[in-house]
Amino acid sequence: MLASAAALAAVPLAAALPPAAHAASPMQGTSRPSWARFKLGAFELTMLADSDAFIDGPYPIIGANAAQTEVEQLMRDNLLPPAKYQPGFTPMLLNTGKELLIFDTGNGSNGFVPRPQGGWLARQLVAAGFKPEQIDVVVLSHGHSDHVGGIMEVGKPLFPNARYVIAATEYDFWSPRNKLPAELEKYAGPFRSNLVPLADKVSFIKPGDDVVAGVRSLAAPGHTPGHIAFIIESLDKSLLFWGDCAHHHVASLARPDWDCVFDVDKRQGAETRKKIYDMAASERLPVAGYHMPFPSIGYVERLDGGGYRWLAHTYQLNL
Repeated sequence: MLASAAALAAVPLAAALPPAAHAASPMQGTSRPSWARFKLGAFELTMLADSDAFIDGPYPIIGANAAQTEVEQLMRDNLLPPAKYQPGFTPMLLNTGKELLIFDTGNGSNGFVPRPQGGWLARQLVAAGFKPEQIDVVVLSHGHSDHVGGIMEVGKPLFPNARYVIAATEYDFWSPRNKLPAELEKYAGPFRSNLVPLADKVSFIKPGDDVVAGVRSLAAPGHTPGHIAFIIESLDKSLLFWGDCAHHHVASLARPDWDCVFDVDKRQGAETRKKIYDMAASERLPVAGYHMPFPSIGYVERLDGGGYRWLAHTYQLNL
């Protein structure tokens, strides 16, 4: 026995272990979810990613009335790259149990972010379990191309059975030809080509009107003249869809007084941001923010000394 034990001890440790694995795997590339679903009372929300593009900014998209160094320092203070960011472009599908509504339609083929980096809505609907012909109502917060671009697909309406809802003020601003100054005219083309041909299916609303039971429009002008937000209510739950009341999850909220380059009326845009952020913070509302990081659901916290902070959703709507 002593001899056997001595012989075993003499065997190198490496010979007693299984061979090491060296089956190197190719890199798979980065990935993130393309849709996410939440509960709101008896309603169901599905957030659909329309783009994952990185763009330059936030300066001067946000903060052109501030020093570039100040905007970039705010990014560094929040552990973000100073000159590059990834905004959300997030249409929201609302299932009330009676009707299917979609809020904004993404970039489509002629929006702000070109394909293949944007314009994903048609395929994301299918991935999330829906068919475009199931959509009853297309709700448009405003007329910019990254919100109306997805209305058409291959020259035909993507939502053949839907009616369209937009503020009358907004439609009247973008639809006439040869009216807008040159800096705005470039945004009008997709609106005229995508929505104006469907005018007989468009319903016009004003702030305070209901779209359907449980969906009420809310004035949010400045970004565009007829920009509207929406309060969605089911049972004892509420959510604010604020459209483009923010374009960056840090810069827009920390400094609502900083200009957004896309705002038609920059002073009114700043006033609206403060009003909307204050309401969201005071009422502790969950918010669907179209340009917030996907899945673009979160909350607003009021900061001491002014300004606000975006708190991304974790599990609050999953209960």
